[in-house]
Amino acid sequence: MRSLVVGLVLAIVPAPASIDGYVQDALESTGLPGVSVVVTHGDEIVRATGAGHDSLGHPVTPDTPMRVASVSKSFTAAAVLTLGIDLDKPVSTWLPFPRGITVRQLLNQTSGIADSSVDIAQLTSARTLAEYVSRLAPISPAAPPGTTWAYSNVNYDVAARLVEVVSGRPFEEYMRTAVFGPLGMRDSSVGGWAADGYNSLFGMWFSRPELADGPAVNGAGAVVTTARDMGRWLIAQTGHGPWPDSMLRTMHSPSTVDDYGMGWAPDDNGLLVHSGNLWTYNAIQAIDPKTGYGYAVMTNGAGLSDDTAGILDGLVALTRGEKPETPGGSRQLMEWVLAALAVLAVALGVLGVVRARRWAARQAGRRWWWTALRLVAVALPVLLFACYPQFVSFISAGRTVLWAQLFYFALPLTVTLVIAAAAGLAVGVARLVRLRSVA
Repeated sequence: MRSLVVGLVLAIVPAPASIDGYVQDALESTGLPGVSVVVTHGDEIVRATGAGHDSLGHPVTPDTPMRVASVSKSFTAAAVLTLGIDLDKPVSTWLPFPRGITVRQLLNQTSGIADSSVDIAQLTSARTLAEYVSRLAPISPAAPPGTTWAYSNVNYDVAARLVEVVSGRPFEEYMRTAVFGPLGMRDSSVGGWAADGYNSLFGMWFSRPELADGPAVNGAGAVVTTARDMGRWLIAQTGHGPWPDSMLRTMHSPSTVDDYGMGWAPDDNGLLVHSGNLWTYNAIQAIDPKTGYGYAVMTNGAGLSDDTAGILDGLVALTRGEKPETPGGSRQLMEWVLAALAVLAVALGVLGVVRARRWAARQAGRRWWWTALRLVAVALPVLLFACYPQFVSFISAGRTVLWAQLFYFALPLTVTLVIAAAAGLAVGVARLVRLRSVA
């Protein structure tokens, strides 16, 4: 019977060659500069591999440092749990923080704090976790603690500062000794070095330094790691590491108001997942509680769409004995459409300026409000661009998006809007000048 079970397991474990081939296909179909992945099963790394290149021209391998963005949150949660503190104690026991918010609520994102509760722009210039927390006051939670779920980096940056205060050590040092070290993650750090990532503009990738928008060492998105080290992390998360099952259950359990639990959330495939999006890097991790598989995908490029989830789906299909679908294509299509719109905006702008005299002459005898409406119409792209951050923040489920950030992952859309606004402004000014000359 035991040999039969082993045979069945081996039959569905994908061959390393099939994973390598799939990753290479995914790299080509998505057009990403580089991607690294790892698949684990039980206490073994099935395959850790990479494809593409970094900004220094080096090939991406299982040992290439990659920024994993908000995947870092589950690492921060693990650090807090290793402190052994009562999770239902208020954070104000240790930090100057609104009373009534517990440590558990911080990690479950149910503290009532949302991006709208604080001045996100002011926090971007903080350089240490202590300074970051000091700039939060006063905080007016958007909802009573424990009643709603709202995703905000603030929760996890405060959690990182909590680790510093309780342990008496810098956050990066505590992570190294209490989390990375016990798991054998020798090439992982918080706020460590990684080669510049990439942004895409109309289908072309170019490298850029990561946007500095807060402390380089933080709890929300500062982990730098490798595919091989992520394999060790996933093995521990599936119950084959130094941490007791009770700790893992606490990490993976949802709160009473949402499925999210301490850096993990269930998806439609029965996996526990968490994605991460920085301004030049993307990442995603997943574990399958039923089969014991673990997966991680990291890319050194960020654009209007994130292909890591699609690549992850392919890896899951391989481990289930299914044929993976080739991900990608949506980013390229969106950027080509935006490029076409930018060219069209330039053409219409030039045409509008050239024909401004003729347009002004035709307004003679027309009602003033009709002429005013025509001028407002060409100014609409200017108005849209002026409200651009607020609009993106609104459609981002309450996350605050700042101007500087829009010139990173959303660069093609931002450039297109700049061109459209400039064209509209040029036409509007030209028409006003011509109206005055014929008045």
